[in-house]
Amino acid sequence: MNERLLSVDQVAELLGTTARFPRRLIEERRITYVKVGRHVRIPEGAVRAYLAAHTVEPRRRRMGVAA
Repeated sequence: MNERLLSVDQVAELLGTTARFPRRLIEERRITYVKVGRHVRIPEGAVRAYLAAHTVEPRRRRMGVAA
């Protein structure tokens, strides 16, 4: 495993949220995490995967249809 492990605070900063949000993701087991003793770390790839899975692409407008 050559992947960087991020703290909850680092993940919160990346996501632009408070630390409470990544903690909730961990508690609900909606993101992969690693326990290092009593510390919790989240692999960078898990954050990328979470973002990819929750990214919503804009709809394309069809010709002749008003928005």
